[in-house]
Amino acid sequence: MFAIVEIAGLQYKVEQDQKLFVNRLAGDKGSKVSFDKVLMTVNGAVTVGAPAVSGIAVEVEILDHVQADKVIVFKKKRRKGYAKKNGHRQQLTQIQVVSITGFDASAKPAKKEVVKKEAKTETSGALSDNKTVNFGEDHELNYHLKKNNLSQSKENRETLITLGKALKVELEKKILTHEEVDALIEKHIADFKELKK
Repeated sequence: MFAIVEIAGLQYKVEQDQKLFVNRLAGDKGSKVSFDKVLMTVNGAVTVGAPAVSGIAVEVEILDHVQADKVIVFKKKRRKGYAKKNGHRQQLTQIQVVSITGFDASAKPAKKEVVKKEAKTETSGALSDNKTVNFGEDHELNYHLKKNNLSQSKENRETLITLGKALKVELEKKILTHEEVDALIEKHIADFKELKK
């Protein structure tokens, strides 16, 4: 069981009896502080707040007020005779998580449900791209011309596009399958100008 809680402007992942250092808090050593801005909890089931989870609070005890290690800030501009050295020690508070309150004891962990996306099949009326012919792609037209021993010339492709448009109107369809295009070429083989050499 853990929670993501916002303490002094920063977010921390906290568990029961955990000790951690946070930015300086107002309060005396030994006093208890409660934080109710809990962004997420995990107690068998994951609960995400929008922005905070209602009813959940993290209670902590202040153990000590300390200073972090010194950080040296050194600035220099070469050949200018300019150098500045500053130091800084961040003011911190050491806390210990006493409890995470507000959980429903009777709540059982929720089972994850896996939802599978149903693939479109031919029975649903939708055809996949690899089973239909795209008349805007020259390589698909060339494939069918070559398959039927015809030259892959521009004139033959234009003839096939014209015949395909007429067949779509006749069948009242927007797309044609590979089998329909092959049957169309065999039926109108005399309309094509050049045979394969």
